Amino acid sequence: MFSNLRIAFIGGGNMAAALGAGLAGKLCPAEQIHIVDINEDIRARWQAQGSTAAASADESLRACNVWLYAVKPQVMAEVVQATRPWMAPDTLVISIAAGIPLARFEQWLAGAQAPRLVRCMPNTPALVGMGAAGLYAADSVPQAQRELAAAILAAVGTVTWVEQEEQLDAVTALSGSGPAYVFLLIEALIAGGERLGLKPEDAQALAIQTVRGAAQLAATSSETPAVLRQRVTSPGGTTAAALQVFEQRGLPAIVAEAMAAAARRAEELSQGA
Repeated sequence: MFSNLRIAFIGGGNMAAALGAGLAGKLCPAEQIHIVDINEDIRARWQAQGSTAAASADESLRACNVWLYAVKPQVMAEVVQATRPWMAPDTLVISIAAGIPLARFEQWLAGAQAPRLVRCMPNTPALVGMGAAGLYAADSVPQAQRELAAAILAAVGTVTWVEQEEQLDAVTALSGSGPAYVFLLIEALIAGGERLGLKPEDAQALAIQTVRGAAQLAATSSETPAVLRQRVTSPGGTTAAALQVFEQRGLPAIVAEAMAAAARRAEELSQGA
């Protein structure tokens, strides 16, 4: 636990709430977390958990040494400029907004004392403590604050640093958008099970547990996913018959093409932010 850590979440929605729940009692007490959000219900939920909250930026931000921006990209410029008066030179600023490069933050903060900037791409499984986040830090961020940023995101999952900010587009295509790909696969498994005669609730239970179990096995095994796939695929068996269809239909190429499209869109959003 960091006794001197005080975090401001600027935007208190679902992702911020997941991070706050992971942090409270682990990295800092709930009362050392401050929320800025215009939504009264969101503020009430945070306050019920012991955190402080305000509808707009105020002097309370000055006491926070970590600011985590978790608002929608389209309002980020306005929010950054509204909070800028209370920012200190050594404030650790973490952005989880998709498509906004650190250079844009530097422009919005022109005239302010430059903070230490970290950009993060988390994903929605953080809501259940199983997130995967990619992080990139500006050169001005010292090692201690890099470790702090990683610890904050690691409270709700795993963390991977990238060496170039542009690589966050690949992170977006893989883990940022990835949960949607998995949900689509689960939907397809359920639909396939129903077509083969299973009850909808049975197909759903089997599909979800199969994906959960396969992911856990891949995470804990010393073998690669490719080896695990080979071990469950007997020559001439049922799994081999199914995989042959996937290969004939070009599933690996489809996934690669989809991820490339996601990465291109992430780059477009970054350039147009």
